[in-house]
Amino acid sequence: MSEERQGMLPVRFVAEPKEDRLCGRAGLVLVDETLRALGVYDSVKRHVRVKEKRRGLSESEIVGGAVLALADGATCLDDFAVLREDKAFERMRGVAAPTPDVARKFLYGFHDDALVEKAKAERAVGTEAYIPEESEPLRGLRQVNIDLVRTVAKARGSLRQATVDQDATVIEAHKKEAKFHYEGGRGYQPTLACCPELGLVVADQFRDGNVPAGMRNLEVAKAAFAALPLGILELYFRGDSACYDEKLLKWLANPKREDGPLVPIGFTISADMSKELRAVCEAVTWDRWALLEDRKDETVDWAEVEFVPGDWPKDAEPLRYLALRLRKRQGLLFGNGSDVKYLAIVTNRRLPTEDEKTLDGPLIIRWHWQKAGTIELVHDVLKNDLAAGVMPCGRFGANAAWLRLNVLTFNVLSALKQTALPGVLSDARPKRLRLFAFNVAARLAYSGRELVAYLAASAERLAVLVAARRDLLALGAAAG
Repeated sequence: MSEERQGMLPVRFVAEPKEDRLCGRAGLVLVDETLRALGVYDSVKRHVRVKEKRRGLSESEIVGGAVLALADGATCLDDFAVLREDKAFERMRGVAAPTPDVARKFLYGFHDDALVEKAKAERAVGTEAYIPEESEPLRGLRQVNIDLVRTVAKARGSLRQATVDQDATVIEAHKKEAKFHYEGGRGYQPTLACCPELGLVVADQFRDGNVPAGMRNLEVAKAAFAALPLGILELYFRGDSACYDEKLLKWLANPKREDGPLVPIGFTISADMSKELRAVCEAVTWDRWALLEDRKDETVDWAEVEFVPGDWPKDAEPLRYLALRLRKRQGLLFGNGSDVKYLAIVTNRRLPTEDEKTLDGPLIIRWHWQKAGTIELVHDVLKNDLAAGVMPCGRFGANAAWLRLNVLTFNVLSALKQTALPGVLSDARPKRLRLFAFNVAARLAYSGRELVAYLAASAERLAVLVAARRDLLALGAAAG
């Protein structure tokens, strides 16, 4: 009698008795070797203390396993079981991946109810929003990312210029602990800062959804600049209107600022369109507006205007305000029913131009707009290619650690692309890296005393993976 067919194709699925011989993700060892080359495991050992008992996986092994699972495509803690079941990959690494329960208990160790209650008690009268201070384990995990940033910067060589791009993002959540955010749903609204020259996230601050995007942004900016290596000659900052804050503006504009680099920071920040600033923009005569862009549905004009924010110090250098006028084509209107919209950018920058008659306004405006391709791309990758878009639980500190693990994963993958993979993959997102480099089938066997992985890959693809491993080996030796 013929056996019952399993499917439409002439192939039968059978369990492999020697499950530690076949691996479907042999290329994922590149991520583990990047962690080792950058000293992440050693950094975790130095800075992160969560477990009370020393048996089982250590903090560094859990962090490493979490980064590997996230790089592999895990979107929740239960997905960690998939990597745990890959005994062949465990054999290649020499250590087991954390189970979902182990990873969950580990995340719980970052939460501190006392810090949440303290922040709640100290919030301003009449306000609901507060940002708890970070627990000691969370601060340790932040230091791990700082160590990574500086190691990558050292590997890149002398860094003359560095920019900090800062922005908040909304993460939807349906947990009862999640707060209502400004878009009407429930969730969280963390703020992150990245350095496009390094391709890395340099700071993050987890927040509830009801925390205004403009709350305590100076803390994030300070943390971002503090994470950069010393000796950078040119520093810059870009932010949206949430960063239009008097404290942050004064700190950025003051070269003798406290808790920050003692060199000038050139910045551009989208300004709040207050009634006073709007009146200044509306008073600009037509002959003073200059065409910036002629788009399909609208035209964008610009003009420099005189405006002084709040109680700006009289002895401080005046800020520049670059006004933008967006006009819809005939028959088209903005959401508020108007055919004209005003925006503004505040800056302390003055750029050199080809001749004295050429104005630098368009150059500064376009430089400011480039932020959309840096920090906003980081948000997109973290939430859609990695697992920052789904929080694992309702505990604030655990969710903050989950975000930071995703940030660490983003930075590890960025470092891998910069230091070991070919240039054609320099802009590859995690999904592309999985298809090309990580999800490679292999059969394991011993040749003498050496473990050999026979890859089901073309010669060209094999050459890329072998070259990457050699580059990471050299990187680890140089950093060690």
